[in-house]
Amino acid sequence: MIAAPHPATLKGKRDRVILALLLGCGLRRNEVAGLTFEEVQQRDGRWAIVDLKGKGNRVRTVPMPGWAKVATDHWAEATGLSSGRILHAINKGDHLMHAGMSPQSVFMTVQAYARLLGIQAAPHDLRRTFAKLAHKGRAALEQIQLSLGHATILTTERYLGVRQDLNDAPCDHLGLDVQAD
Repeated sequence: MIAAPHPATLKGKRDRVILALLLGCGLRRNEVAGLTFEEVQQRDGRWAIVDLKGKGNRVRTVPMPGWAKVATDHWAEATGLSSGRILHAINKGDHLMHAGMSPQSVFMTVQAYARLLGIQAAPHDLRRTFAKLAHKGRAALEQIQLSLGHATILTTERYLGVRQDLNDAPCDHLGLDVQAD
């Protein structure tokens, strides 16, 4: 889906940023719509979205994959934007508008690319995909929780549908080789 937007148009560049932030950072659509250039900073040698105010006014820092930062940089370079809100509306002539995007516009953008690919998807599906891919890639559950901004680890576990895996149990990873007598 991230490759679906046309990379040569402003709309395509902007839409790649939207999809990259939803899938690569696990942001909510309202967080994507309101994101500013000032919130994207380097921390501990990597790009991150810092002091992001999310649901319940919880403030968090969200690591950003390199490819999401590259998409954001291409958009910024093409538009000349470097401060304020990252995302802006694009008119039918592929010209930048001064108006920012609404969460509903982010929703409609995701749905348009999903339809193009013959699937049904909404922004929250990309957020959930972020979490499931991170979990499958063995990211620590606590780190996924922090990136998503969940108040408790239980919310993250329910979100992922975590179940006990008897084929890859925690006791298999202790690194102890104890011989029974």
